[in-house]
Amino acid sequence: MRRLVRTSAALGCLATALMAGPAALATEANRVPAGTLKDGTAIEAITLSNSHGVSATILTYGATLQSLVAPDRAGKTADVVLGYDDLAAYVDHPNYFGVTVGRYANRIAGGRFTIEGRSYQLPLNDKTNSLHGGGKGFDKVAWKVVSAKSGPTATLVLSYSSPDGDSDYPGKLDATVTYSLDEAGALTIAFDAKTDKPTVVNMTNHAIFNLAGEGSADGATGHLLTIPAKAYTPVDERLIPTGELRPVQGTVFDFRTPRRVADGIRDGRDQQIRFGRGYDHNFALDKGLTKAPELVAKLEDPQSGRVLEVLSTEPGVQFYAGNFLDGTLIGKQGHVYRMGDGIALEPQKFPDAPNQPSFLSARVDPGKPYRHVMIYRLSTTR
Repeated sequence: MRRLVRTSAALGCLATALMAGPAALATEANRVPAGTLKDGTAIEAITLSNSHGVSATILTYGATLQSLVAPDRAGKTADVVLGYDDLAAYVDHPNYFGVTVGRYANRIAGGRFTIEGRSYQLPLNDKTNSLHGGGKGFDKVAWKVVSAKSGPTATLVLSYSSPDGDSDYPGKLDATVTYSLDEAGALTIAFDAKTDKPTVVNMTNHAIFNLAGEGSADGATGHLLTIPAKAYTPVDERLIPTGELRPVQGTVFDFRTPRRVADGIRDGRDQQIRFGRGYDHNFALDKGLTKAPELVAKLEDPQSGRVLEVLSTEPGVQFYAGNFLDGTLIGKQGHVYRMGDGIALEPQKFPDAPNQPSFLSARVDPGKPYRHVMIYRLSTTR
């Protein structure tokens, strides 16, 4: 398999754009071959870049955000998402780095749910649960490029058709993922899907961030995190929500004002931290489900000055602090990824919502398409 475009290539595109003068104010979309799968399917890498040093490289395999390059307060750029340098590693060592997850993001207890009296059994790939769609979710398929356009906002549209019965999910599901990068440094990701039978859908992006730069020696637990949520959904030992909405006040789950991730991640006095080996929990956002994206989390790296704001239309956000990175995965530039080396902030419907009547439904019906819009908005502090 041929190697992917590295960060240096993306930066080369940016340097060319900057030298081009005023016309370079438009963002650009560049497509290159990224190798082939074992069945001969060609995979592409598409880089969206603006004139301020921000670029995003997306693979058609898994509709994956492979890299997100951003400047620090001094203008020095770095890739701030964990992942791999080449296609082979994404195929041979899957770990959801930057992928589009679906049909159902997060966990479904026992891999079972019922719609209109009929039960469905999904593949179990997380001990006794189905995680991120089961054995072969949206992260492990080749997406088709519908369009890739430069302009005031660089845009990439990808599509995939999941057949009725795929991993035992009901209904033929036609899905699209649209990545858009603007001059202000906002990467918007829109997920759309329509079905021909009642089904469940919960799509999101699974980027794992280190704003100091992926692979940095100090990891990401020194970052400051804010989540505007008065409650979270506690889990049992299987990491399945109990159905309770538990107040964050007075607990290590209170991120309503900025606090260091490291301050609570090892507090074993809280059973929830023991269950998750740290943070791996869904927060019930105060804003709820919204028509337009609103703030769901803010992540700040005091050393580099980089700031990431995550906005979404969804009612929940899963905060995962890389607790299951155990040093066995070798990432970009030969970096060994360890516990706490990255932070995922995944906007979504609540985990196990198909089995939790008190949670907002994840059901999607014919004629009523699914849509989720989220934004990664990058900036710096002084």
